[in-house]
Amino acid sequence: MRRRPRRKKKSCFTVAGLTVLATVLLGAVLFFVWQEGEGFFGALPVQEEEVPYQQVSLEEGSLGDKYYYRQIPEADHKAYQEVLEGLREHQEEIYVHCEKAERANELFALVLKDFPEIFWCDGRVTATAYSGGEPYTVLEPRYLCGVEEQKEREQEIQEEAREWLAGAPGEAGDFEKIQYVYETIVDQVEYKEEAPDGQNIYSVLVNRQSVCAGYAKATQYLLEQLGLCDFSTLACTYVTGETREGESHAWNLVLCEGDYYYVDTTWGDPVFQSEEGEEQQGYINYDYLCCSEEELFRTHTPDGDVELPRCTSMDWNYYVVNGMYYTDYDREEILKKMNQVISEGGNPSVFKFSDEKIYEQAREGILGDLIKRAADNLGRWYDLTEVHYRYLDQESQNKITIYWQYE
Repeated sequence: MRRRPRRKKKSCFTVAGLTVLATVLLGAVLFFVWQEGEGFFGALPVQEEEVPYQQVSLEEGSLGDKYYYRQIPEADHKAYQEVLEGLREHQEEIYVHCEKAERANELFALVLKDFPEIFWCDGRVTATAYSGGEPYTVLEPRYLCGVEEQKEREQEIQEEAREWLAGAPGEAGDFEKIQYVYETIVDQVEYKEEAPDGQNIYSVLVNRQSVCAGYAKATQYLLEQLGLCDFSTLACTYVTGETREGESHAWNLVLCEGDYYYVDTTWGDPVFQSEEGEEQQGYINYDYLCCSEEELFRTHTPDGDVELPRCTSMDWNYYVVNGMYYTDYDREEILKKMNQVISEGGNPSVFKFSDEKIYEQAREGILGDLIKRAADNLGRWYDLTEVHYRYLDQESQNKITIYWQYE
């Protein structure tokens, strides 16, 4: 798009990652922009020309399934749509119907949360608001690649997605599809902090190395693809916030069989489940597969930029579905479940309890004598001269996991 003379500038914001820098010069023509660590000053001529707003050609109702779009006021819909179309067209400058640069930045971030397939934008943008006859904002996104490379990468992503989803359960319900995507990403992808393109889906589907943003966006993208393929209403969105250690993090909100749950595919990776610093290699962590807000908020805090629905149901929590969730402590039932896993040569035995009181009671019994009784059976049934097992005691999750060794 051709650059045009600008009217009076009111404010400027630059977003780089999660940092926002603002400079407001009321009524001034002199301005300051901070971008890529360098600042510069310049003069803005006052012009009264027609503003070349981004053209929008979206079909009516095409955004109805986008979570963040549904949460913003109707007055922001036009600007949101302009941002979306501008990013899709790879525009260097996107003129939007938005008076405040800060609000334009917020809408820009929400568009990227709703559309994980827009991988070619790294999330950084300079937003400049102009006053005069009609206030507006110009967004200047930072792109990771040019249009031709974008198209090539889109093709790679689509091919990999088709391959990954080829084994998805076609006639299954929402939970089985969510579990399939969760397990597939954990199995296929290595968590690596220095992963190239780690903030987008290309890192997951093509490079197979990523960080939390890539995991969460890929989860969203693949579940949306499953929904598109079978015309279901499977819904998933992208959520950002902090861990209890204060680190920035990303995860998902899913609609499963009519209720909302949280999913954190990143923390499903065994690298995040440890016993005295040792990874439980090969064993997926299911603590964050369809968990409630009560469960999640022990370790995660959402940003709160947009209101999120209550997630109170446990009906489709992984442990509930698989008979590993206990609302009371029954010694013989616990021992029976251990023996069942051992008799089948399985791993691990998992016991998750509904609250801290029941967990403490069960913990005393399991680690006191029940685990030893089960280990005796392990030795007899498999003719072992020595019996070995390890357990992971997770007080924060009210959960005990036991790993049996059969050789």
